[in-house]
Amino acid sequence: MITAYLTHPAFSLHDMGIEHPESPMRLDAIRARLMRSGLLQQTMQADAREVTDEQLLRVHSAEHFRKLTQLSPDSGFMPLDNDTLLNPDSLGAARLAAGAVVKGVDQVMGGKADNVFCAVRPPGHHAEANQAMGFCLFNNIAVAAAHARAEHGIERIAILDFDVHQCNGTIDIFRQQKEILICTSYQSSFYPWRYLDGDYDNVINTPLSAGSGSADFRHAIEHHWIPALEEFRPQLVLVSAGFDAHREDPLGELCLEDQDFYWITRKALEIAGRHANGRLVSVLEGGYNLAVLGGSVEAHLRALLGQPWPDSQTLP
Repeated sequence: MITAYLTHPAFSLHDMGIEHPESPMRLDAIRARLMRSGLLQQTMQADAREVTDEQLLRVHSAEHFRKLTQLSPDSGFMPLDNDTLLNPDSLGAARLAAGAVVKGVDQVMGGKADNVFCAVRPPGHHAEANQAMGFCLFNNIAVAAAHARAEHGIERIAILDFDVHQCNGTIDIFRQQKEILICTSYQSSFYPWRYLDGDYDNVINTPLSAGSGSADFRHAIEHHWIPALEEFRPQLVLVSAGFDAHREDPLGELCLEDQDFYWITRKALEIAGRHANGRLVSVLEGGYNLAVLGGSVEAHLRALLGQPWPDSQTLP
């Protein structure tokens, strides 16, 4: 199993302030944990490349692109909302984040990797066609899905989003597009408070009550996502991997464990193996407790590499 790991040093330049949870230290914590575990050395590592304007404009309006460019500051911070800020390097990082997932699609479609993990920031799944929000500037996973359709002729793409927040941006961009199946698990009722009640044929909403843990999460995936995915038969699986549903994350009240992230990744790989020749690309979304984020990503990467869960730990 060849797992590619895509990131870039410039992600550290996007900074929204010392108190902001979406911090450059997130990727430092992930890299340190993966180095200690030896997993990073088992991946095919490469730098992200910048997304093109054409690739961005497949899912974002020209107005959105123009507004971000105009607001990008020469120094200091420019707030877009209460949670999302630009510094002079933010747009460069965002272009690399979206470009990483595009490159990941090219790698799996070209047979250079079986699957890919994109360790990027800023995250993307809250960015709508015409609006940045929720720490997100461009919708990384949506850009990659549109690229897969336009450049590789993929007709059916599944986007699996596990996070404490719903992927409102991905829904905004692809709602009612039958070529895209979106499965999203999240704490309810919670940010972003948009599209939570929408009835779209191609969206499987999986709301979980605050306090929900492994049993509730796994039951929802088995009974809602898996049947829909088997019927849909995706030719490519894209994963928005948010680790802020961990029980120790400060931004939510779900109670998942590292084992759950390993489990859901294995489920996604099984779907990809049955219908998509194993092709799967994952991109980092949430996860804000630096003490546990690395372990959650380690669990995700261990599954991507096809490794068993450690015997010394319990996998329910």
